[in-house]
Amino acid sequence: MIDPIVLAEEKGNKFVWLSIDEAEMDKGIITNQYLLTVKDKGILMDPGGPLVFERVYNVMQKFIKPEDVEYIFLSHEDPDIVSGITLWLNYCPNAKILISDLWDRFLPHVGVDIKMNVIPIQGMQINLNGDNLKIIPAHFLHSVGNFHLYDPITKVYFSGDLGAAVFPKGSWYIIVDNFDEHKKYMENFHKKYMANKKAIELWLKQIQGLDIRIIAPQHGAVIEGDNVRKFIEWIKSLDKIGIDLLEEELNTNT
Repeated sequence: MIDPIVLAEEKGNKFVWLSIDEAEMDKGIITNQYLLTVKDKGILMDPGGPLVFERVYNVMQKFIKPEDVEYIFLSHEDPDIVSGITLWLNYCPNAKILISDLWDRFLPHVGVDIKMNVIPIQGMQINLNGDNLKIIPAHFLHSVGNFHLYDPITKVYFSGDLGAAVFPKGSWYIIVDNFDEHKKYMENFHKKYMANKKAIELWLKQIQGLDIRIIAPQHGAVIEGDNVRKFIEWIKSLDKIGIDLLEEELNTNT
């Protein structure tokens, strides 16, 4: 298993990438899980399903006690994000789930009491031990109810599936070094999974003014430093994606 990495540490806040087990690479889509601690309290981001639960739970305890996890942030509704949520609620008894109000009513299908355990979100701030975290709307990137999380102290932006990369077999890394080389692993994913150019334009307006030093996606590799600027410029440059390409394809075939 690869050791966890503290991606950023500032004024008592730690933003942690919670390791990976190489054995998982042959069992399903590879996912990143993150923990933000503000002194002795924490928030988990897209903690994943039963496939990764034991690994993520054990590594998390190197940084925080399970009872001190106050929130579990779910960027959207995919099974690689939400399918292990009852396990997390059993082992982190004080945690509240943060998820779009478009998806909270689906959680009873995975065994969650939404009246007891869920805080539906529409775009807001959440206070974690005195730190106001920003919840950023990113709808249709790729889910209809999609949100990101930004910590103004560490300057880390958790971007869910935006910024995701799909590596070829035998190639994998956690930090982007050469962005020009890396973007080829992102392009097909974004063209297939992101809704359209308009959704990206609306997201770009949401992040204007944010001092983002690290982008931490749920799949692929972490984007740091000047590569953050390069990523934003790259995402702006995407012309036709999702429905844009579907419309073109359907018109060609008719």
